[in-house]
Amino acid sequence: MGEKKKDDKKTWKKSNKNADVKIKSTKKEKQNSNALLKPVKLCSPPDFPYHNRELSWMDFNSRVLEEAFEKENPVLERVKFLAITESNLDEFFMVRVAGVMDRMHSKPNEKDASGMTPVQQFANLTEKIREFVKKQYSCLHRSIIPALKKCRLEFLKIKELTKSQRQTIDTYFDKFVFPVLTPLAVDTSRPFPLLANKSLNIAVRLLKEGEDIFAVVQVPSILDRFIEVPSESGRAFVMLEDLIISKLSELFELYKIQAYCPFRITRDSDLDIDEDADDLLVEIEHSLKKRQRGDPVRLEIISKCDEALKKFLIDMLDVEDEIIHEVSGPLDLTFLSKFAGIDNVPDELKFKPIVPVNPPADFFGYDDIFQAIREKDRMVHHPYESFESVIKFINQAAKDKDVLAIKQTLYRVSGNSPIIAALIKAAENGKQVTVLVELKARFDEENNIGWAKKLEKAGCHVIYGLAGLKTHCKIVLVVRREQDGIRRYLHMGTGNYNDITARFYTDIGMFTCDEKFGEDASSLFNVITGYSTPPVYNKMKVAPTGLRSFFEEMIRKETENAKNGLPSGITAKVNSLVDPDIIKLLYRASQAGVKITLIVRGICCLVPGVKGISENITVRSIVGQLLEHSRIFIFENAGEPKIYMGSADWMQRNLDKRVELVFPIESPDLIERSFGMIDTLQKDVLNTRIQQPDTTYVLLDRRGKKIHNSQREFSDSAKKALSSKKTIEQEEKQFIPLTGENFKKNFDKNL
Repeated sequence: MGEKKKDDKKTWKKSNKNADVKIKSTKKEKQNSNALLKPVKLCSPPDFPYHNRELSWMDFNSRVLEEAFEKENPVLERVKFLAITESNLDEFFMVRVAGVMDRMHSKPNEKDASGMTPVQQFANLTEKIREFVKKQYSCLHRSIIPALKKCRLEFLKIKELTKSQRQTIDTYFDKFVFPVLTPLAVDTSRPFPLLANKSLNIAVRLLKEGEDIFAVVQVPSILDRFIEVPSESGRAFVMLEDLIISKLSELFELYKIQAYCPFRITRDSDLDIDEDADDLLVEIEHSLKKRQRGDPVRLEIISKCDEALKKFLIDMLDVEDEIIHEVSGPLDLTFLSKFAGIDNVPDELKFKPIVPVNPPADFFGYDDIFQAIREKDRMVHHPYESFESVIKFINQAAKDKDVLAIKQTLYRVSGNSPIIAALIKAAENGKQVTVLVELKARFDEENNIGWAKKLEKAGCHVIYGLAGLKTHCKIVLVVRREQDGIRRYLHMGTGNYNDITARFYTDIGMFTCDEKFGEDASSLFNVITGYSTPPVYNKMKVAPTGLRSFFEEMIRKETENAKNGLPSGITAKVNSLVDPDIIKLLYRASQAGVKITLIVRGICCLVPGVKGISENITVRSIVGQLLEHSRIFIFENAGEPKIYMGSADWMQRNLDKRVELVFPIESPDLIERSFGMIDTLQKDVLNTRIQQPDTTYVLLDRRGKKIHNSQREFSDSAKKALSSKKTIEQEEKQFIPLTGENFKKNFDKNL
């Protein structure tokens, strides 16, 4: 944020006397700052229960944290879950908390659908975050570290090191750490440095001629946060910042070290992009540079920090008490993600890996992927079935002499993407390649800019996105010349074309060459790449022009069917349920008697089980080894169920501000398989929590129930399906009569 926003904030602090709770701006008011942190209890309108989005997100992160506490999980997996909660919280501060703080001074009295003003949201949110962080560190120190120690893995303090261990880290410091350290004095001639977002630093108070002076040492992010030292009793590690702190006297030899305090600053990282700029790519590149200079939204410091150092940081960073978070340390628990992946540990310390089957059963026995798709629609379920099938589809299209064009949307791709490589190869082979690379994909902007430039250089036609919209749909269109004319092959999915996240995100993709789907795909790309008017699609449902109305119409139909005594029901699996209008319609459907089952991994603003409003609605959240990411929608439709999949959640942004794609499943065998997926998810006992009418979540009661783990069962099913195909092939080979042409073919092959 620029200077104008800072000035606006100062003006707001002085003038906003009518807000429910105000940010403190004087020393006297700061003494009473705890008033701001007191949660504000609000009653939602009785006809429209709506859980605040930000508080619901914190509930989701708490469910992830519960997995870190879960003693039945392998200890390094618990470490990973704890790291995920920290990474989640970082992004939450950078975007969502930053947004609430921004609205506190721009729209202080505007209420959201839950009835809260931004200031009330901030108060409740701050309270919830502080409690959450306490639980994080309780989990680390009281649960995980003791469990690691039992497994002969431990973190040591410098004073606990043996002579041999100390020699190891001294050598490491001299060779690797000292050369990259830059101690920064802060005085009249050397201003406080601009610290990068999420960087870990150490503030130091020094004594010079009887007066305090201050300095900052940045902990190098290029080095590992933990250092292994030799140990006779297992494996031992030392934190990098502890090593640097132990060497502060060597960094400031002329002064006496009075105090030190590790700290970390989190900045507002939501980009302010002018989409009317002449060159969107250049505009986003410019905005990315501003991200590191965004206003602070959180200052983390170690508990019991030296008061003089704390005051120094508050003054230098110009932050309010309300955004200071004191923790027992270590700061920035995201390093635990890398620690959870250390090599040479017993298998029982990690989950048994879910290994994708390759090829998926639907493509077994087919060298020509186009032939397989011509025969019937095909479905793949990741990561249980390999993402290689998608890569093979694009690779084969790139090499096939009869393929004329490839068109694809890309939202998030990996750092070394085989999808990008295939598209570049296709362009080099003379295919017409059109790629929409969404440059506004949050926190992937820089990565996507790099890919867009490489694709353009290779001769691909690259679109950077659409003004005012994000293109979030997942679709590939391959145009191929065949004997009977032009045929269009499609892949449509629920997840990104990212070979890395496809290993641990659960997603579904469908391949088809149905002509009606082909027509829809061509129309969609014409809208994306040109000035075509959004068409009436044959089968696809596309946002922002028709997806909201489609979902609303389908929910209303179920409501009417229930009123008329016809079979009715709604099942939806989404990542988030936020949209107020969709929620109102679901409440009305519930009141009409429609049974509604919602599987919502993350944010859920709908409140189930409220008497007279949502008694017929159940909400489940599945948090397990893999991240649930697929979106599935089933409508009972008076006894003739309709099932859809796609990229859209039930959020305003997905329905109104993005290009999204939802497609029907029409092939009988794929319909049967899709219902089987939902059935397996609903049977899950191990990973499922049920939302209560008070918005809390409780683990499903396992007593007397068979312990179903949907993710393991999907993996087992994929393996069994492939094994069955292999068995059938072997049996067919055993009984092929070697006569006539078959005999000659086998004879020639053996020669």
